[in-house]
Amino acid sequence: MADNGGFIGVAVNYVNNACAATTTFNSSATLDSNGAKLADVLVVAGGGGGGDNSGPAFGNGGGGGGGFRNLTGVAIPGGDIPIVVGAGGGRFSSGSNSSVAAISATGGGKGGRHCTGTPGGFPGGSGGGAGGDHNAGCTGNAGGYSPPEGNKGGNGGSGDSAGGGGGGGGAVGANASGNNAGNGGTGVASCISGSPVLYSGGGGGGRAATGNHGSGGPGGGGNGTNAGSVPADAVGDANTGGGGGGYGGGNGCSAAGGSGRVIVKELAGFFTSGMFNLKTHYNKKREGEWS
Repeated sequence: MADNGGFIGVAVNYVNNACAATTTFNSSATLDSNGAKLADVLVVAGGGGGGDNSGPAFGNGGGGGGGFRNLTGVAIPGGDIPIVVGAGGGRFSSGSNSSVAAISATGGGKGGRHCTGTPGGFPGGSGGGAGGDHNAGCTGNAGGYSPPEGNKGGNGGSGDSAGGGGGGGGAVGANASGNNAGNGGTGVASCISGSPVLYSGGGGGGRAATGNHGSGGPGGGGNGTNAGSVPADAVGDANTGGGGGGYGGGNGCSAAGGSGRVIVKELAGFFTSGMFNLKTHYNKKREGEWS
């Protein structure tokens, strides 16, 4: 007779978490989980970089915010779990994906260029804003998730005009109006680590030859720019997934998006992936751990 405590079959491991444990990852690493359990998970991808000109001195789109996924009570496996924190997209580049186990978020789409090749913004967690001249901003939620991970970028203005704002996790990017660029879409808050923190704001669009740049969306989005050297307020904030600001009013470099973040909150409780033998039941009742 097998020494399994009176139960015929395979006994499995269990995990008893006395209290919740929250781990924040601002760069890629490994989560050491001592057994399968339930967790709340925040996955924010890198924000998209803004669009910039390779030709006429008009407006370009802001970068889309990185995909935002805030899930509760999801099962995570035991053992070493790879954590990937996506980088923000550089000049005219989309952001990179973030993930934990099988849960992923899509990098923000890069902003569109004004009438040069692909002016309509690019898809992503949130879509990039379009360059000027009647161009449509691109779609968000590229991963096809429910609830959506992000929103559409704003449209460019009509004629020789400004760029639209990048989409944000909580709202679409604003459309440009003539020479005035659209603001980046508002991000979305997570309370996984306690107080609410905004993530995934869209980047502001770049103005036309005159007019106003778009402001970055709350949640780390950068402002539109036409400075010779990219200013700090145009770059998406680090570890927020904010989109970078688009360039406008000249030929120059747009701003990069902000890097993403992953947070795992392992929930308190008793977790198992199967059945227990009679010996385990007896010992745990005797110890007062089970009722």
